[in-house]
Amino acid sequence: MSTEIFQDLFVLELANNHWGKIDRGLKIIHDFAAVVKANNVRAAIKLQFRDVDNFIHWEFRDRADVRYIKKTIDTHLPWDSLRQMIEAVRDSGMVTMVTPFDEVSVDKCVEFGVDVLKIASSDIRDKTLLRKMASTGLPVVASSGGAEAKHIDALVAYFTSRNIPFALNHCVSLYPSEDSELELNQIDYLRDRYPDIVIGLSTHEHRDWHDSILIAYGKGARTFERHIDIDYEGVPVSAYCTKPEQADVWFKAFNKAKEMCGGPATFRREVPEKERRYLDALVRGVYAKRDLPVGHVLTDADVYHVVPLLKGQISTREFESGEKLTKAIVADGAVMLTGLDAPYAKDPALAALIADRGMEESADNPAPALKRASVA
Repeated sequence: MSTEIFQDLFVLELANNHWGKIDRGLKIIHDFAAVVKANNVRAAIKLQFRDVDNFIHWEFRDRADVRYIKKTIDTHLPWDSLRQMIEAVRDSGMVTMVTPFDEVSVDKCVEFGVDVLKIASSDIRDKTLLRKMASTGLPVVASSGGAEAKHIDALVAYFTSRNIPFALNHCVSLYPSEDSELELNQIDYLRDRYPDIVIGLSTHEHRDWHDSILIAYGKGARTFERHIDIDYEGVPVSAYCTKPEQADVWFKAFNKAKEMCGGPATFRREVPEKERRYLDALVRGVYAKRDLPVGHVLTDADVYHVVPLLKGQISTREFESGEKLTKAIVADGAVMLTGLDAPYAKDPALAALIADRGMEESADNPAPALKRASVA
């Protein structure tokens, strides 16, 4: 079960901000595609599908006082227009994604070749819809807003037991959310509880596009969702929606977080050459206290440890006491690996490291023993 599609994925929730106008929807896609490309991030633009003709009970279709019903009617787009928007997302190089709110809409997702399905927070216990979505085998993302732990457990088990690629977003379903309501520590909670799935953040905050993603990425969130909209034709933009210029800040902060966090936390990092050389310059080298002949077996009493460490010289990291000299050493001379008979001297990797680390001797800056020899 591959979850690669969720990794470092931004989900740009267009929702119904097309307001039933295909031209407005296409402009939102176009404007955000440009920001996505400029920041070299992976993104999906997500639509919402409803079989509007059958989604609302016929006796309630005219109820303008019920906000959900009124907005569903007011933002209705025909299937052909929705297909056109899906194709525009695909043509822009982004991932296609849909939140279907009924079973007919799931079928339309399959028909239109949608890449990923999303379960809205309100539907994570809708057994009929979940069965239909699972039957497609498509990757699924769910938001956990307002759900109890036992319901999230059941949801995760339902999809993962069917080997369906699945990701889970921490979500606070407050529109908009204040910084104090973000509860970003829940990312840690979900990662600990479901270590085998991708955990993300679906957010509706309206005061920050920079700091929260730094924190979320550092905590291990790997997919990120926000509602999007544009200033266009005088239509007010909701406080929880992100405009293209705000998304630009968001994407740049993500790239900075990724740069600062570095490689994966599953194995030890590879230490860069400049860091190794810096630390090697702080290590003490091993020097002879007096003249020592070939065949002498070194003891702690024969040597002293000081900086600098020279290229080819053993350090306190290697010296064990008991090494046998194969070359004589003068007093204050550096104990060189090539003049020793010791088990570690036979390690090719260690020998290469010792030959390359430390300070380079030169005619102008010889080792102390060589200076004394030249004076004598």
